[in-house]
Amino acid sequence: MEDPKHHVVKPYLVTRSLQPENQETPIQFMESDSIPKHLFYRRNHFSYPKLAYSNYFLPINGLVTNPILVSLQTILQLPSRTVEIVLECSGNKRSLFEPKVFGEQWKKGAISLGVWKGVPLRSLLEVTGLKKGAKEVVVEGYDFGERSDLDKVFSYARSLPLEKALHPDTIIAYEYNNQPISFKHGHPLRLIVPQWYGMASVKWIKQISVIASDFNGPFQSIDYQYYPNQDNDNGAYPVTTIHVNSTIQKPLDMAKLNTGTHVIKGIAWTGKGKISKVEISTDHGDTWVEGKLSQYSSNYSWVSWTYDWVAAKKGMYSIMSRASDSHGRTQPMKPVWNRNGYGYNAVDRIKVKVE
Repeated sequence: MEDPKHHVVKPYLVTRSLQPENQETPIQFMESDSIPKHLFYRRNHFSYPKLAYSNYFLPINGLVTNPILVSLQTILQLPSRTVEIVLECSGNKRSLFEPKVFGEQWKKGAISLGVWKGVPLRSLLEVTGLKKGAKEVVVEGYDFGERSDLDKVFSYARSLPLEKALHPDTIIAYEYNNQPISFKHGHPLRLIVPQWYGMASVKWIKQISVIASDFNGPFQSIDYQYYPNQDNDNGAYPVTTIHVNSTIQKPLDMAKLNTGTHVIKGIAWTGKGKISKVEISTDHGDTWVEGKLSQYSSNYSWVSWTYDWVAAKKGMYSIMSRASDSHGRTQPMKPVWNRNGYGYNAVDRIKVKVE
């Protein structure tokens, strides 16, 4: 018989939709910075693709001098690069927008951190050579399906400007946390783009094409645009770099606590530079104190933080966290509203009751 004293309760992904499958990391219950593959958040636009891995080849074509068809075996033998990065869905925290917006109602768990290994996209493009006029690199996935707004079947495809595609840490990944990437996260090959929201990191890569113009696929020109107006597209601009942000992991929202000392803990991250400080307020934002930051494990990771709070009096409290980064960006008190609900990064807040 199992000893109840040694029974370990394991966290599970939180499901937001079943078809396509979209699930959140139980971020409030993550003690380790590295997220295991079975708890890494899942964001899909279509059903999972069907692939024949035994005969997998990656075409690289378009505005290149030497188009190539490279086998998976060849890619595995090329000089590799390893990056530990935060991947955050641009819709993370969408459910917190006011007024509400349509789309997957993500709470705070459409974000994960782990180590990816692969071949720099730059290395493959150096083999093919770039012709004069090359502007963007389009990466198309094997996942495809119909869209509700367009009467046509589309593959999931995104482009990167040449500068981002040639960054040494933009990689074609084949491993996650020292194991082959799992099927649901893009096996056999997935694009990994540090510091940009997760929509850029295309899964199940089908082909790579270099083009001389702006890519206008629907997941580039319609989706993943900030639309500041409810009724028109005026002022739209693309979703790219991750905003500075933080999340309180402990205590849980609406928790009841005893008087005494409690550790407030959480994570903070940014797509520019590094987190320089995290401030905590326990009085509705009237005063702020700095928390203690852990050491960065990589240039692209999140950083854990803690603050010892002495709850001396009974009552209801609003606890807030506010991160700032080395580029002078600080979380705002209110998010920049946009009708697709991308990039929520307002000061994080929870409520607790001290009894």
